[in-house]
Amino acid sequence: MTGKLAANLADAIELQALNVLPMPVLVIGAGHAVLYANTAAEDFFQSGAALLKRQRIDDLVAFGSPVLGVIEEVRRRGASVSEYRLDLGTPRLGSDHIVDVFASPLPGEGDAVVLMLQERTIAEKMDRQLTHRGAARSITALGAMLAHEIKNPLSGIRGAAQLLEGAISDDDRMLTQLICDETDRIVKLVERVELFGDERPGEREAVNVHDVLDHVKRLARSGFARHIRFTESYDPSLPPVAGNRDQLVQVLLNLVKNAAEAIGAETGDGEITLTTAYRPGIRLQVPGSGERIALPLEIGVRDNGPGVPADLVPHLFDPFVTTKAQGSGLGLALVAKVIGDHGGIVECESVPRRTHFRILLPLHQLRPGQAT
Repeated sequence: MTGKLAANLADAIELQALNVLPMPVLVIGAGHAVLYANTAAEDFFQSGAALLKRQRIDDLVAFGSPVLGVIEEVRRRGASVSEYRLDLGTPRLGSDHIVDVFASPLPGEGDAVVLMLQERTIAEKMDRQLTHRGAARSITALGAMLAHEIKNPLSGIRGAAQLLEGAISDDDRMLTQLICDETDRIVKLVERVELFGDERPGEREAVNVHDVLDHVKRLARSGFARHIRFTESYDPSLPPVAGNRDQLVQVLLNLVKNAAEAIGAETGDGEITLTTAYRPGIRLQVPGSGERIALPLEIGVRDNGPGVPADLVPHLFDPFVTTKAQGSGLGLALVAKVIGDHGGIVECESVPRRTHFRILLPLHQLRPGQAT
């Protein structure tokens, strides 16, 4: 019966056409069996279509999920039903999957229901990203002040320590070296804060994201991530991004380094996955205007480390927030600033064994008269 129904479904709707939709689409049959899942549904539920079709919708959503009630209401009424801001959060999907649900009966197919999910979190994450961007800029003045008020005295302290080295014993020389080392460390910290005060527009050009990712992977494999396995899931047709190559290398190297440190040196099965994808339909409204910028280019860095504490995830991109004992809390804040300066957003979803940083960026637009 299921095979016959699936064949009828193929005649009733053009299943291949559904695969181009950016929203997850499922067809639910009798007993809540999954009869069809489009490509977006595979991405959303992190499972292939063949595996999804061996499950029931009950297995994919939380126990007692309101989505199940929507399906039953469609069957009872024989009409379309829409519900907004339903929580689909599960350990597999993460804890913040808020979706709008649109469900309709499939004409002539008995109890079959077409279920379309519109993820709401992306809009809310865009709003949150604007907050992250503002938080990064809020320390611009602090960076300039620190550069002026702290770096100059530190130079004097370091110079005095070097002068003392010639008048003290070898045993005490360790202390002067400690002063020099700690002074250098503080200067580097101040210089990182100072970067937030740099409001100069960087050079922008067409950047091949895959070249950047390959470069970052080579750097990581030759140093801090030599013990970790890398996998790639790239969209080979991805168009270039409008960006500054050096800054994008800095951003992605920071994310990969964080992933490697989260996995740890002692883990035998550490894995970092680098991904790219084209996501049409994602737009960001420019504050203070009605303009909406398309952000179809997605770059992802995913690791199988222990995850980020849930209470820290919303604040990861705020300055001075860190999960590392010796961290400064400026790396991810700088990532948010650089991506914001590129006109994009960066977000993090994290559960144990799956932390996913995702960057969304605009396309490179040719200026009139510019050669391809």
